[in-house]
Amino acid sequence: QVQLAESGGGSVQAGGSSRLSCAASGRTLSRYFMGWFRQAPGKEREFVASMSGSGDTPYYAGSVKGRFTISRDNTNTVDLQMNSLKPEDTAVYYCAAALGPLDALTPRRAINYWGKGTLVTVSS
Repeated sequence: QVQLAESGGGSVQAGGSSRLSCAASGRTLSRYFMGWFRQAPGKEREFVASMSGSGDTPYYAGSVKGRFTISRDNTNTVDLQMNSLKPEDTAVYYCAAALGPLDALTPRRAINYWGKGTLVTVSS
């Protein structure tokens, strides 16, 4: 059974930085895209960033491009460096893994694994 475990998050002031990490266990995810989604209070879960198993091409939501950086140092971990944080970045951030591409158009049924989420709160 694959498990995704997020770490990092917490509270940060606007303009600050935070780093999230996700570690997968249970099997090698070299063929999987791994990435991040987030869900703000009262809103639907939305795509943030993802990277393929080879770690070559990152994908970003327009709202975070230029501020967030996704990295994948090995097949079973994915990090999200978040800079220039804004109050609207406040959300629970979820790690996800899928055999196909992960982006804003990926249907939820296509996502194979989810983490339990970690809260990021950005105060103004």
